[in-house]
Amino acid sequence: MFVFLLVLRLAHKLLCRLVRAGGAPGPAAAAGCAALAGREDFADRVRGDLADELPDEDIGQDLDDCLARYVLGSKPRCEEVEYLEMVQEAIDRIERGR
Repeated sequence: MFVFLLVLRLAHKLLCRLVRAGGAPGPAAAAGCAALAGREDFADRVRGDLADELPDEDIGQDLDDCLARYVLGSKPRCEEVEYLEMVQEAIDRIERGR
């Protein structure tokens, strides 16, 4: 059940990102670029922390892709749930910016 809810959450987030990406640039584009750079630095730190916590895993730049490529049942159940929760928590932290 947890995995199903995780997949639904991932699909919802991807859909929201696609909708947001269709917006037109406005006068605040320069300020947005600076904020985006700060968010990318933060996202890099979060991905680095996750890679430190999961040294045996291949954690890429796109954590959503990491979840999408994951093969259910490839780990023991306890490890699988912990892995999926950690990756989803990292994604949520990046989106919140904290």
